[in-house]
Amino acid sequence: MGKPDEQPSVHVGTVNNSAIGIGNGNTVTNTNTNVGAVPSRDPAQEELLLAVRELRADLDRLLATETTTVLDAELVSTEEEIEAAGQATPGRLARLRDALTAAGPSVEVLASGAAAVAAVGALLGG
Repeated sequence: MGKPDEQPSVHVGTVNNSAIGIGNGNTVTNTNTNVGAVPSRDPAQEELLLAVRELRADLDRLLATETTTVLDAELVSTEEEIEAAGQATPGRLARLRDALTAAGPSVEVLASGAAAVAAVGALLGG
């Protein structure tokens, strides 16, 4: 503090997603419980996420081709999008469907490939 006749001062910088109280007898409650929370996903998105992860693991067992490399990249992007936003957008699903179709012969023999195709089809409506 300064001289006896000066009032104490408080300086607060930027406050994000927090609650503060200044002075005597204050009660502060922060009800912002969604900070850093992962968006909830519907069961169809959860099914797709599981199928994507299983297919990625199975692709590691196959000889890589141009189409499986593209498919793997789409699977990674789909997984990241679902993790970050809680769902894959229709555009992402369409790109994944196209990559699955292009890699068809390579993934048709895999149960995880069939599951991924079914999950994408269910979300795209066909």
